[in-house]
Amino acid sequence: MKKNNILLLPGDGVGPEIMSEAIKILDLFNSMKIIDVTTTEVFYPDVMAIEDGTLSSEHSSSGKSQLFVHIKTNLGIEGLGIGQASPGVREIIETGLKMILINQDPLDIEYIWTQMYRRVRSYGRKGVALCAISAIDIGLWDLKAKILQLPLYKLLGPYTDKIPVYGSGGWTNLSESDLVESMLRYVEMGFTRIKMKVGKDYGKSEREDISRVQSVRKAIGNDVALYIDANTAYYVKQAIYMAKEFEQMQVGWFEEPTIPDDISGLAEIRSKINIPVATGELEYTKFGFKQLLQNQAADIIQPNVGRVGGITEWLKIANLAQAFNVQIAPHACLLIHLHLACSQPNIKAIESVDTEHELDKVLYIEIPQPENGTITPFPDKPGLGLELNPYSLQKWSI
Repeated sequence: MKKNNILLLPGDGVGPEIMSEAIKILDLFNSMKIIDVTTTEVFYPDVMAIEDGTLSSEHSSSGKSQLFVHIKTNLGIEGLGIGQASPGVREIIETGLKMILINQDPLDIEYIWTQMYRRVRSYGRKGVALCAISAIDIGLWDLKAKILQLPLYKLLGPYTDKIPVYGSGGWTNLSESDLVESMLRYVEMGFTRIKMKVGKDYGKSEREDISRVQSVRKAIGNDVALYIDANTAYYVKQAIYMAKEFEQMQVGWFEEPTIPDDISGLAEIRSKINIPVATGELEYTKFGFKQLLQNQAADIIQPNVGRVGGITEWLKIANLAQAFNVQIAPHACLLIHLHLACSQPNIKAIESVDTEHELDKVLYIEIPQPENGTITPFPDKPGLGLELNPYSLQKWSI
């Protein structure tokens, strides 16, 4: 049921008292400002340890973290920013960026973003500094939509409200039988697109990679789209060779076949294989995506809203991709990308990562659920439509 706010004004509804009260309300909004910015970090231990092509068990442990940014205004309306809990992100927000926001009009998002980017220029035009900016920027957009009492996707001007979603997991530390079982579980849940990892053991287990993809394809049949992700594990010639093998399994895209900084290598791979190349989850700026697109190094780009500078920059990257007639399949961050994807006609699909989904179920009171391979934002909840679970915050905050 949609909730509406009702404003009661004195008088009979036709006199000058209406104008004076309305002016007071407008003045209140004109004087709106940010009065505080705080952060909360949560660590939830009950998430499996994962491995992929370049992430081994030596550097991975069970559990998953999440960072929240709370942007508070003098009107009592609060924006919720969501970010990576990577080392240094919280510190940059608390000691380097918070002061920029205090006393600013929260609707001046582009101005605030530019000031934050300038602040970190000497120590982080990419990496953790952009992750910190991203978390704040997401909070500002959530706040703006809440002020206007609109779901974020409505504020952005939707092209659609139903987005294709794919189930993502298939980690390399799963046995082949467990891998197949996890992929079949997605199919049983109604997903029509799934993604698994390849590049096992830093790309050194080529035969096993091929066997695992063959087993998954055989189990799910030919009607389910199958994407593969090497997480940069292969060298250029190796990726080309492996793609020729994967083509036989009707692979829908080949994600991060080699390191993201080797743009000419990505372009070479793309020119010599028949599987669409997807990349971009480790790119941090619109300038980097411009290079990928200008060099024809990707068929599908994968900006992560938690890394590229937030919603402000994500939208610019999406529009840039549209200008190059390239599709977008944003990386992770389902609950945010769901809103952004609604505004973009060139969306391929958004990602539902199994470990992220496990954390989201704990952190929020309610989250949108995929149905028959698509997902829709809540139509009646302002902003991102997310309410933090106070029990989880109290229990898992660090």
